[in-house]
Amino acid sequence: MTTASEASTATIEIRSELQGTIVAIEIPESSFVRAGRVILLVESMKLHHEVIAPVAGQIGRLAVAVGETVHVGDLLCVITVGEESASGTDATTVGADETDPDSPTDEMRADLAEVIERHRLGWDEARGPAVAKRHARGHRTARENLADLIDPGSFIEYGPLAIAAQRRRRELADLIANTPADGLVGGIGSINGDLFEGRAAQCIAVSYDYTVLAGTQGTQNHRKKDRLFEVAEQLRLPIVFFTEGGGGRPGDTDAPGISGLDCLAFQWFAQLSGLVPLIGIASGYCFAGNAAILGCCDVVIATEDSNIGMGGPAMIEGGGLGVYEPTEIGPVSVQRANGVIDVVVPDEQTAVVVAKKYLSYFQGPLSQWSASDPELLRDVIPVDRMRSYDVRRAIELIFDTDSVLELRRDFGLGMITALARVEGIAVGVVANNPAHLAGAIDSDGADKAARFLQLCDAHGIPVITLCDTPGMMVGPDVEATALVRHCSRLFVTGANISVPLITIVLRKAYGLGAQAMMGGTTKAPLACLAWPTGEFGGMGLEGAVRLGYRKELEAAPSDEAREALFRELVDRMYAHGRAVSVASYFEIDDVIDPADTRHWLATLLKSAPAPQAGDPKRRSNIDTW
Repeated sequence: MTTASEASTATIEIRSELQGTIVAIEIPESSFVRAGRVILLVESMKLHHEVIAPVAGQIGRLAVAVGETVHVGDLLCVITVGEESASGTDATTVGADETDPDSPTDEMRADLAEVIERHRLGWDEARGPAVAKRHARGHRTARENLADLIDPGSFIEYGPLAIAAQRRRRELADLIANTPADGLVGGIGSINGDLFEGRAAQCIAVSYDYTVLAGTQGTQNHRKKDRLFEVAEQLRLPIVFFTEGGGGRPGDTDAPGISGLDCLAFQWFAQLSGLVPLIGIASGYCFAGNAAILGCCDVVIATEDSNIGMGGPAMIEGGGLGVYEPTEIGPVSVQRANGVIDVVVPDEQTAVVVAKKYLSYFQGPLSQWSASDPELLRDVIPVDRMRSYDVRRAIELIFDTDSVLELRRDFGLGMITALARVEGIAVGVVANNPAHLAGAIDSDGADKAARFLQLCDAHGIPVITLCDTPGMMVGPDVEATALVRHCSRLFVTGANISVPLITIVLRKAYGLGAQAMMGGTTKAPLACLAWPTGEFGGMGLEGAVRLGYRKELEAAPSDEAREALFRELVDRMYAHGRAVSVASYFEIDDVIDPADTRHWLATLLKSAPAPQAGDPKRRSNIDTW
């Protein structure tokens, strides 16, 4: 603020550095001033600027008075430096024993205290009755769930001081105490820092707060969601969203407009599909708008006590459709079997564990991993080709120990979809399940696999398909499910993914079903391999014999002779379609020892380029179904 020029060996001139008006003189003329003390104040453009003493000394002369206008370079005062004044021993002079305003004090300034108190009022510690009620119902609070999800000390919260838009009907103190953050806690933090040794990815973490107006969607928390979705898009951050709540809130009074249909949350959240991983967690009641957010997510994790529905009891009754308890609407027993829920967990704590595991597949490779003895794979498939087996056992042995996370286990039972790892590298797994319809692909199975392929493709996750299918399911009943369209969806999706695809034929590879598992042809995958138990054909062997050799079979002299001829023809076709025979025509890349499976997979996966941050969006969106 000040300039000093040496007029003599004993005086310092203080001149103005700006144009303004003198509004206060803090040190009177002829008084002693210590170095660093304020001599006077100059007002310029509505701000008060301090004129500071550069040295200790005596105010020899004040050249200005209060109310006087000064310009740049005008003389303000002169400081005389003498032995006594420089020593600062004159305790009776002005400013000699004043407290330094820049030094810390025990008393907190009022504006800071107000901010800290306002934040504190939204914490669980200040909301004892609401928290106790929540715990009595067997649930955690929104902040408890987020604290469990996010790495300690890494969370920054957006909009914690927001309150419900109900100032026209409620007192401000009431809103501050009872509607903190307007029922939505959200911000940015890191997840899985321990797992990735400091390479944890940043993430948007959001939770409706059921202790605030039943977790409903209010005016301000809609705006907060919009803000967080914008940040997620700009920074390409995954979102983990706890969606418990009752949908739209009718009681807000302060927002302009009528219908509220111009809110942006649903458009912006849906546009994030395919750009960043979206993880939804449901517990308790999740209805209407909350359920719509949940349904847009890539993966839905739900506790066993969840009820999920596009309309809650009030909407159902209002539509004249009857009176129902919330627990009657969309229970887990229904939503797990119909494919709405990907993973069912017992409680919110386990939901957080699963969410962190799911997110880890999109955070890069792990440096630490372990695997089972690969030779155990040699005995997974029975020698008897007619004997069923547990394909999940094969999956557990092929992929890294404890790395498999199965999705939609209770839906589309003939198809298994899971995320897993090979030597720490994340992959998607699609496998036929011979324990259901012998692995034949029906409408639900085709939808389940096609949607999972989209998920992997959107986020750059390579896909491993384990093929053991007699083909597409057939019959009048399954055709009534629009099988033609559903199965064709698997072809269209598989043929257009951009991530590496690797196929391993465990046993059966017949007809259109096998081709659908391979992206359309044995030549579509990066490698198409078979175990020694593999068998190939344009259709199932038994059906092929009955169709192709109908006349010969009908001409057999007896039932015994017909059965013997049938078995002979089946065995002949099996020998011709065995994996080693097909490989000799180079229709597939190799028949391998099952114990070499991981070696093949790891080599191919390490050879493929990894997705890079900032890569263009691979897909416009991921189907919700």
